[in-house]
Amino acid sequence: MYSHEEYEKKVTDLFERHQSVQSVGFTGEAYKPGLDGMKALAGMLGNPQERFRSIHVAGTNGKGSVCSMIAAGLAGKGLKVGLYTSPHLLDFRERIKIVSGSTFTMIPEEEVLEFLDSAELDGRSFFEITTAMAFWWFSRQEIDYAVIEVGLGGLLDSTNIIVPELSVITSIGLDHCAILGGTRPEIAGQKAGIFKQDVPALVWGHDAETDEVFVRLASEAGLDLHFADEWPEVTDLDTDIDGPCSSTNLRTVLAAFDILGIEPEIGNIRAAGQVTGFHGRWELVHTSPDVICDIGHNPPALSLTFSKLQSLGRPLIIVYGVMADKDLDGIAPLMPASAEYVLVAPGTSRALPSDILCRRLAELRPELSATVCASVAEGVETSLQLSNSQENALVFIGGSTFVVSEALQYLKNNCAL
Repeated sequence: MYSHEEYEKKVTDLFERHQSVQSVGFTGEAYKPGLDGMKALAGMLGNPQERFRSIHVAGTNGKGSVCSMIAAGLAGKGLKVGLYTSPHLLDFRERIKIVSGSTFTMIPEEEVLEFLDSAELDGRSFFEITTAMAFWWFSRQEIDYAVIEVGLGGLLDSTNIIVPELSVITSIGLDHCAILGGTRPEIAGQKAGIFKQDVPALVWGHDAETDEVFVRLASEAGLDLHFADEWPEVTDLDTDIDGPCSSTNLRTVLAAFDILGIEPEIGNIRAAGQVTGFHGRWELVHTSPDVICDIGHNPPALSLTFSKLQSLGRPLIIVYGVMADKDLDGIAPLMPASAEYVLVAPGTSRALPSDILCRRLAELRPELSATVCASVAEGVETSLQLSNSQENALVFIGGSTFVVSEALQYLKNNCAL
């Protein structure tokens, strides 16, 4: 007999026995590059990924937003759409949803339990398991389309066993360089690993560093290659998935629908965040004071985020924490000098302790003003107090998915989020 307590215990066991990259980094157990293990697991499940049409989305930044807008646009046409994204912020089931009409449903706890109890999961990575769970549930639900977000890279990612209707690459930036390569062309080659023979591909835009890679690999795969910046710029459509890259992402989404030959439901795209339950991307999570959260964490994403924050012309209070393996040397020069910083460390072993973060920033940017807090909860509370003394202050929370997740949990418990 199903119980919520049993579900909580089983999911906790999943995280402990099959640790995720988000929790422990790219260790041997958490990160298993290559497709052999995923193919074997999918084969034991009867290859559920072959029973529905799909759209595959890779990219350094923006892929979650693009996935959610595509899923919302399809669902508004009366299609039943599976949506697989990562990571989650508050609930494990955020990763696996079905979007229909203007609403979404997360995979039920009972179905999570059934999968974990019935599938042979020994030796599988966390991401292999969650990917297989998504494919399994989508197949059972007889969906029309699945929109699948790549976890890391593309070529060796567990999701890359699908043969989609369209492959999409949203952006190329320097992140996870130790695994994907130290140059943008090298990373582009990994992302383009999702290209499939004769399956059309869409890249976010022309780029002198990466065009040759995409053109060459597209030619080798015999596919039609499209660039989203060849479509008209979108100036009259706003969505609730806002942010520094929102116009580029939206242009990519509309180009994708054009290539697929589907007229999207624009109303759903406008409200894609609400329709799909998409959180943590330039999301206004509190008012009086205004609090915005964003999980962008690499230099390309933070460059755009910090620039947009400064363009607002408001007093800024930035709650910031970072994983120890991130490029702080590349991030520090981007941080607005006028902001008041509240430095935090989320509760994961991967996090850079806030006192060490403070010392490193003092070396890299001695002019920055910072307060050190031991936890994200303390940091959020401190930021709210600081905002009381600054008229029209804006609180921004970011630097890590873990920071945003813990901040949302604190606000939910203490501020009627």
